[in-house]
This record gives sequence, structure tokens and C-alpha cells, in this order.
Amino acid sequence: RLYGLAIDLGSTTIAAHLCDLRNGEVKASSGVMNPQIRFGEDLMSRVSYAMMNPGGDAEMTSAVRTAINGLTEAIATEAGIAPSLIVETVFVCNPVMHHLLIGIDPVELGQAPFALATSNSMALQARDLDLTVMNENAQVYILPCIAGHVGADAAAVALSEQPGKSEDLVLVVDVGTNAEILLGNKERVLACSSPTGPAFEGAQISSGQRAAPGAIERLEIDPATKEPRFRVIGSDIWSNEDGFDAATATTGITGICGSGIIEAVAEMRMAGLLDASGLIGSAEMTGTPRCIPEGRTHAYVVHDASDTGGPKITVTQGDIRAIQLAKSALYAGARLLMDEMKVDKVDRIVLAGAFGAHISNKHAMVLGMIPDAPLDKVTSAGNAAGTGARIALCNIAARAEIERTVREITKVETAIEPKFQEHFVSANAIPHATDPFPELSAIVTLPDVSFNSGGGGEGSGGRRRRRRG
Repeated sequence: RLYGLAIDLGSTTIAAHLCDLRNGEVKASSGVMNPQIRFGEDLMSRVSYAMMNPGGDAEMTSAVRTAINGLTEAIATEAGIAPSLIVETVFVCNPVMHHLLIGIDPVELGQAPFALATSNSMALQARDLDLTVMNENAQVYILPCIAGHVGADAAAVALSEQPGKSEDLVLVVDVGTNAEILLGNKERVLACSSPTGPAFEGAQISSGQRAAPGAIERLEIDPATKEPRFRVIGSDIWSNEDGFDAATATTGITGICGSGIIEAVAEMRMAGLLDASGLIGSAEMTGTPRCIPEGRTHAYVVHDASDTGGPKITVTQGDIRAIQLAKSALYAGARLLMDEMKVDKVDRIVLAGAFGAHISNKHAMVLGMIPDAPLDKVTSAGNAAGTGARIALCNIAARAEIERTVREITKVETAIEPKFQEHFVSANAIPHATDPFPELSAIVTLPDVSFNSGGGGEGSGGRRRRRRG
């Protein structure tokens, strides 16, 4: 039998699907951290590394190819096949990852006009990319990029979700370290990317971690008692239910992952522990000893096992700021496309990305990550970029279709749009400084609290608020 790999090469994670090329069946799926993280957590850090270090681009190229070889071997072992039976690989990735994969210096992508060395699809020999674990004659196909910051991963999402065939206006958001956003219908499709950073993946968060067993993935806060309850990956039992300790005995409670931190921040806002500017109140202001002083700000204690040598998991003011920056970039990108389309609301929203599949719609809207819409019109598409890669792997006609489609998509470059910064600043508030959220208001009443004076939160929080606004 012949097999193929569909690989979504992300800034933080490399995800691969091993498919039987006769029928498209997925035989195994696996992922690894992108080793380029050691050169920079986000794309621009990696471009800077290439700028500042002669040969830095070659280092990053070598690192990612080595990781792909390791992943190929691991996924073949998992499926119980010989790696030499893998004869075709399809890659989807953002432009910086694209250039580093094929061995092109990405420096031009770090400055206007963000010129791609090539935006066309590419057909190569695997050995040309030093991918030596698979069949020695294996072929590689890389989907086309859409624009300087809108890559082959966005093209794969367009192939999977087909916004250009939608009767109603759909907003597709592929949530990741670099978010790809598509807005369109049968008339027109727009695309942009937003530099959300790695906070949604649990990075840059004080107790943050990858989505792995032991990580808090769901969280609720009782608005009356301000007490939290949570669920960790690997168990379906909530922390206040019988059997929780036994169910988590093997994994422990190790930290908080991306979906958990989003729910935590949104729940803190709904419970009145966090004001609209993103400031955490003191114990006196909020009425709970779980709000503890931390320097000149405060933190909320989610779980404290420090007495028994376990972790103390808190949501700090720094965590809130990291999430605010990420969600503001995401919302600003979506608003920019809506401006271009001359609309104030969308008919439906699709959350894509492996992470998008685990986000609670309500919490995403309370946070202001996405524009206001009826909650039943917000759906998840799972890893749509990975799905698009699998479609292109198993269907040659789909490759021609996406090559044609990307030429019809209108690109919006967020980095040089003056309105982006304006939208970004307004989106710092939770959920938003000026945009009304009527659909959200119909189901959630957010407490009207302000912690911008007294109680130890004045100094740093107050100054930051003025600087942002």
C-alpha cells in the first residue's frame, strides 16, 4: 500500500496525518513542538534571528527538517508501517515557515512590502528538502500562499471551509500563534493574518502549558462565592465532584492550557473579579481571599497544592495582559476585514485550528476574541488547515482548485493598515471599549466594576490603562 503525509507546519506545533492514498483513510495522527521555538516564540522573532545571526535561517531550516524526519518516523511506527511506504507529502504553513522549510531567508517578510520569494504552489522531491526518512523518491506538494503574511495554511482553510461558496457572510478564524482570518461569501472573499502570539497556546502564561494530561482545560467561577471549579485533560470529572482526586491521581494538576486560560479570564470577568479594562481587583474589592497581592497588582488563585509539594496555579495580571494582546490582535484583524466588506456584523463564525476546536463560544465572545454573533451561529471546524492539507494530499483536482481560488482572494495587510492599531486599542477592553455586543448582552450580564483605584492595583494597572487608551 502507498501512504501520504498531510503536514500542518505551525509556528508552535507541527501536526501530521498519515493517510492511506487508496481511500484517504487517516491511519495515524501525531504532532511535535516546532524546535524553531528556541530561536523565537513568534514569527517576527524568528525573522529577527535570521537578520541578526548570519546563517540563522539555515539553522532554523535544518532544525525543522530534522523534526519532520523524526515525526515521519514516529508516525510510521505508530501506524505499524515502513516509512519507505510514504510516497507523497503535502505541506501547509504560514509564509515564514514556508520559506524556512524550503530554505529561503525570510528576512523580506519582516519588513514592508512583505514580499514572498514565491507565492505559487510548489512540487518538489522530498530529498531536495532533506526529508530522507520517507521513500527516496517521495514527492512533496506545498500549497500556494495568499500574501506576504497570509500563507498556505490560510489557503488550506479556504479549501476546507469554502467561504467563497457560502450563501451567507462567514468569518473563518484559524486560531494559532499567527491567526489566519477569512471573511466572505459567493460575492467576494477577503483574507488577512493577525500576530496573536503564543498566549492562546499556553505560552507566556505564568502557569501555562501545552494541552496535555493534567492541564486545566475547562473552568467555571461561581459569581456568588467566587470559588472556581475546573476539569483537567484526561478526566471528565469536575474538581468539586466526588472521585476527582482519584481520577487525576496519575496525571496530577500541572498547569493551565490555552482553552483553560480563555475560560479563566472570561469567567473572572463574569464573576466580577476583573473589570472591563482587564484589571484584577483586590480581596477587599472582590470579596474573595483568592485574589492575592502580587507586587503592585493582584492574582487569582485557581488551585493551590503548594502545601503538599504540588503547584500553585494562579491567573496573574501579566497573564491577563498577554491574553488581552492576543485577543485584541484577533478581533482587530476581523474588524479590518469587516470594514473592507462594509459590514458591522457577520452571519456566522467558524473557529478553526486544533485550538479553535476546544474554545467555548460563549467565553470567546465574553473575552471579545470574536465579533458579536448568535452563539448558535459560532461553530468549530477543528484543524481546518490540516483538513485542507489532507484534501490536497488525496485529491489532485483540489490542488488546481485552490491554486485558482487564492488568485481570487483579496488580501488585506494588517501591518500597514492604520485602522488596525485603532481597532486593536479599542479591543483591549473586555469584551470591547466601543463595539456593542447585543447578542452577548442577551445571554450574559457583565458586572459593572472598576478596580482602577486603591487596594494596591492603582500604580501599575492605572498607568498601563492610560498608556493603552
